[in-house]
Amino acid sequence: MTWLVADTIWWGGRSHAGAALRLGPGPRAVVPVADIPAGAVPRRLPGAVLPGLCDAHVHSALVDLTTVRDGGIAYVWDLGGVPEKVAALAARGAPGVRYAGPFMIAPGGYPSDRSWAPAGCCREVRSADDAAAAVGEARAAGATLIKVTAHAGGPMLPPATLAALVRAARAGGLPVVAHAEGPGTVAAAYEAGVELLAHTPWTEELDDALVRAVAARMTWISTLDIHGWGRPTPEQDTAIGNLRRFLEHGGTVRYGTDLGNGPLPPGVNPRELGALLRAGMDPAGILAAMTEPDLAEPTWLPSGLDLDPATFAESLARARVVTA
Repeated sequence: MTWLVADTIWWGGRSHAGAALRLGPGPRAVVPVADIPAGAVPRRLPGAVLPGLCDAHVHSALVDLTTVRDGGIAYVWDLGGVPEKVAALAARGAPGVRYAGPFMIAPGGYPSDRSWAPAGCCREVRSADDAAAAVGEARAAGATLIKVTAHAGGPMLPPATLAALVRAARAGGLPVVAHAEGPGTVAAAYEAGVELLAHTPWTEELDDALVRAVAARMTWISTLDIHGWGRPTPEQDTAIGNLRRFLEHGGTVRYGTDLGNGPLPPGVNPRELGALLRAGMDPAGILAAMTEPDLAEPTWLPSGLDLDPATFAESLARARVVTA
């Protein structure tokens, strides 16, 4: 059993002073310092300790995960890659990796036509009857998510095939994440029963009735900074507008950056955090969207946790993973 003591511990959505974080077998827990067993030698850190930070959209074939961990991210979701290669990275455990295996695509569909997509990262699903086999292959390779694509710029999975993929994934206990890009694709993902979108929709302003419907059942992964990488763009404005309404209707958001897609900083991305603030999230809500209390190694902020919206993003960019 390991005990961490810091000036403050942010856990369960609030700040605890005079407390210790218990690490070890079983769920992590915050307890009063006085409850540390006699003889235990706690590890003391200045500043704040909080749950481990997670980036829920990366492509590990396109980034160096070591630099991601050095930048304060303890856990990532790989949303599309060569299964064997991602499994090997996950086995190394630095940072922790949850992965989807290959993109499930229509024959010739996105992203098989993109130069950045490595050979073996896509699985063509040729019919509804082929869906169960495709999901089974990914699960056998260690996937705990399934990634499907709905890209209006090329061949798309027919509704029956997309729905069959969702049913097969659900039967195996695997959530489905959809890349939905272009008119009609968010509705197609929703109607098929998809649980998560890999990106906040950005190609057009969504109908409010659709936003209300998806907010009741879907989680969106943010990825706002890919639209301009720090420069204002109409696409980011559209995404932030859609996300604001999604949040107003009670939708759930996860922090994710699509790391590997252009000049994004490895580790915590303060520009992504700033865009989430502009969409109407507060710092506490953002922390809830980007932390994994029981899966990731804890986060350490040597200068303490700053919840002032004006300075929150830059302060969190100084995050470090608590090493053993």
